[in-house]
Amino acid sequence: MFDKILVAYDGSDAAGKAFNIALDLAEKYGAELKVLAVAQPPEFGSEVETEAVLEDSRKHYQHVLKPLKKRLVASGLKFHVEVASGHPAEHIVMAAEQWSVNIIVLGHRGRGLIGRWLLGSVAKQVMDHAPCAVLVAR
Repeated sequence: MFDKILVAYDGSDAAGKAFNIALDLAEKYGAELKVLAVAQPPEFGSEVETEAVLEDSRKHYQHVLKPLKKRLVASGLKFHVEVASGHPAEHIVMAAEQWSVNIIVLGHRGRGLIGRWLLGSVAKQVMDHAPCAVLVAR
């Protein structure tokens, strides 16, 4: 049923749950697992400051992803890990399209009702625009 699974990972508890679910699905179906972390640039700042923040974010995600890579190697599954820069929902949807995944697994971040209504969440944006099924872990 699933041969390519994309999991969005930001180091949060919800993302950890999403990774565990995605790994379990990949093991059950013998699927390839793709892990994507997205470093989000600051909304304001000079070009130099923005690039410095993005570089720090990329380094942070490389560090955060190390334990996941160890688990993936131990699983024996075919996998790919990537750190992108930009808007998380956009990159998740683009990666799902480019990699032709069957399902996206991501964590749900609890925001207040007003914040979700005004801004929307990454999970909601992904669900609205994804080219495939989306599983949201809580």
